[in-house]
Formats: sequence, C-alpha cells, structure tokens
Amino acid sequence: VQLQASGGGLVQAGGSLRLSCALSGRAFGTYALGWFRQAPGKQREFVAGIMGNAVATDYANSVQGRFTISRDNAKSTVYLQMNVLKPEDTAVYYCAARMSTALTVKAVNYEYWGQGTLVTVSS
Repeated sequence: VQLQASGGGLVQAGGSLRLSCALSGRAFGTYALGWFRQAPGKQREFVAGIMGNAVATDYANSVQGRFTISRDNAKSTVYLQMNVLKPEDTAVYYCAARMSTALTVKAVNYEYWGQGTLVTVSS
C-alpha cells in the first residue's frame, strides 16, 4: 500500500487549500483514513479522520468547522478541504491509512503513511 499526498502550498490567512491523497492497493473502502500534521518543533498531531464507509468522521478541536475530510472510494482518494486557514495551521500534512474501518486519532494505529505535503499560511 502506498499513499501519495498532494495539494500543499503557500496561502494567505483566511484562504483555502484542498489536499488530496491517493492510495494504491486493493480494497480502499476497507481502510480508515486520517490526516495528521507536524509543525516545526512539535509532535505530529491528529487533524481529521474518516471511516472506511465514510459514515463517521472526526476532527481535532482546532480545525472543527474549518476543515472537512472526505473520500472517493471509486478514485481511492481522500481529501482534506481546509478553509479559513490560520498561520498556526502551517505544518507538513500527512495522510495515513489503517487496515480497519474504525476511526482512531492515534498515529501509532495507522500502518501506512504518505510522504507529507507542506502547507504554509502567511499572516
């Protein structure tokens, strides 16, 4: 299983970006997917997650109401729509997959990781 993240870039505060992450491999719908981020000098933190059947999602309090996670099982792709971006959202964003349909916020529970894409929000 390989994940390829894209969509990062430089944006002004208040702007929007959409991250994408394509997963190669079988049975995309059986994986729970998550987005994490890591800012310089900080630990990796959970941002958003979505169940295999997309029935349930979960968000970190810091992004609730601004970010939306979604998935297209036909395209084996997960998205993170980020609106009203703030300078504190600046980080490398990673997509992750786990061989379970259940959600979890713990990075250790995800078996597969993408390479990361940098999001920089200027003030």
